[in-house]
Amino acid sequence: MARLILSLDNQVLAEYNMSKERYTIGRLPDNDVRIDNPAVSGHHSLIINILNDSFLEDLNSTNGTYVNGKLIKKHALQHGDVITIGHHQLRFSDQQINETEQDEFEKTMVIPAGQQNADQLAKAEAAAEKAAAVAAAEIADSNKKRDFSDDKSDAAAAVKLDPEEAAALQEKPKAPKLEERVAHTETSHGIDPANAPNALPLAKLQVLSGAFAGRELELTKALTTLGRPGVQVAAITRRAEGYYIVHVESGKDGDYPLVNGQPIGAQARKLQDNDVVQLAGVKMGFFSA
Repeated sequence: MARLILSLDNQVLAEYNMSKERYTIGRLPDNDVRIDNPAVSGHHSLIINILNDSFLEDLNSTNGTYVNGKLIKKHALQHGDVITIGHHQLRFSDQQINETEQDEFEKTMVIPAGQQNADQLAKAEAAAEKAAAVAAAEIADSNKKRDFSDDKSDAAAAVKLDPEEAAALQEKPKAPKLEERVAHTETSHGIDPANAPNALPLAKLQVLSGAFAGRELELTKALTTLGRPGVQVAAITRRAEGYYIVHVESGKDGDYPLVNGQPIGAQARKLQDNDVVQLAGVKMGFFSA
């Protein structure tokens, strides 16, 4: 039986077993799947189940219905599809799919630790670590450029402020009183929350071509090695700065995996949401949860 898994910010809110022919999704209480959020229309979307197939239709909603990041009007749902409605996600899970097929996909593409070349993996991890370090350094450098607190006196002199204005720049911000409200863009210490570190969301690969199209693989491990030994192998590492893909080995020199149609080369490359990875003849979409 197919089911829908409703989530918000990676937190599962509800699950629905799709035992009926029609399911409406929307903000109003009369919907089968109610999402009480202003970004959701009263009757936003409709799912129709016909025999073993499920079809999603947008009901002329204000903000639209998205499947795997793409705006749709009508869509034939496949196992693993992620429906985005407002800020919420609905993952479509079709339990009628033979689980042995999923196992077969993982056996075909995911390389167990015992079958991996330790030296090659060490080089791949080192390349990913180097790329992550460079990315972290660039972020730190960008944050430094945004911090002009040390240059206030120079700025005052450069624009020739009058004495009162220059003195105002030198004043330290006063701590807010207990009953005083602080602007939502600041904390009580004057730190912009946008600069605070965020936990890295989980991501997945979804097969886009071949016999296993629609299958998905969640990237929960620190290192996931994919491909076919002797043909093409790559590793995806999960780090604080994001997910990185790096070439491990190929049957031909210079035969690198592709990301959005371009070879990644010998260096690690950071993956972005909706990137298309082509590895050992299989196309896979990279999606951040």
